[in-house]
Amino acid sequence: MALLEVKRLGVRFARHGGAPVDAVQDVSFSLDSGRTLGIVGESGSGKSQTVMALLGLSASNGAVSGEASFRGQNLLNLNARDLNRIRGDRIAMIFQDPMTSLNPFLTIERQMTEALQLHRKISRRKARALAIEALERVRIPDAARRIGMYPHEFSGGMRQRVMIAMALLCEPDILIADEPTTALDVTVQAQIIELLRELNRERGTAIILITHDMGVVAGLCDDVMVMYAGRTVEHAGAYELFKTPSHPYTAGLLNALPRLTDEGDAPLRTIPGNPPLPGAVGSGCAFAPRCPHAGDVCRAERPVLLAFERGLRACHKTAAEIEGLPVGVQT
Repeated sequence: MALLEVKRLGVRFARHGGAPVDAVQDVSFSLDSGRTLGIVGESGSGKSQTVMALLGLSASNGAVSGEASFRGQNLLNLNARDLNRIRGDRIAMIFQDPMTSLNPFLTIERQMTEALQLHRKISRRKARALAIEALERVRIPDAARRIGMYPHEFSGGMRQRVMIAMALLCEPDILIADEPTTALDVTVQAQIIELLRELNRERGTAIILITHDMGVVAGLCDDVMVMYAGRTVEHAGAYELFKTPSHPYTAGLLNALPRLTDEGDAPLRTIPGNPPLPGAVGSGCAFAPRCPHAGDVCRAERPVLLAFERGLRACHKTAAEIEGLPVGVQT
């Protein structure tokens, strides 16, 4: 039995004076202990809204449908009290923006020890010692002194590391990391990725990684789910997806990455056009206006996510028809 089983997840937002917007539609995936799932796609594809819905953190005008079973409990049906017992303890999240996630009026110590005292029922002294240890693990220098500081006294990268330390405090079964290394320099980024890999390998922590960095996905993830306009367009093992992408959008993302073999003046490859605005997707494939393989059927009918030999894909074209597209990452 999977640790987390998500079935037909949907997130719909009501709009004042307008039709509702479907930010996430019919998303399904499973996650086992010790596995890492990467969720990738351009901004606005529904990645963050998917995981926020699992934790009951959608905006007040959002309606969540579907099922998200964690150890036999449907997270979407839990009341606030029961969900609070799971959030921050068995399922923890590293949020994308540390400045808006940390309370500017409370010290780092207060914000870190609160979770430990709530979920672990330990003394404040013990909680403080564990919090300092967590800060040291994410390479915060002079952690014993800095733990008494306020968020504004830290740089953006340091605040991000504090968020990571807070998420790891209770040793969760599932760690959701939303762009965890965006604000970090390359050296610290490598250290954080190694820390996540260690948690995954030694403690069996399952990880959901949301990122735009395909290099991080290639080095850390077992499976990859590619999202576009709120839907899954491809889901496969990381090795298979990077070696032979089976959806034109996946191939476009990989092809847009710079290569070591490129000449210095070689132009960067891009996917033409822009992602559709929320609520502006027609009856056909959402990617059709930007797809080099789109035909009449693509513009008229929305493709269904179906299994094939290397995973799942939602495309009217066969995998063989797009396998000639160049790929920008080697594994």
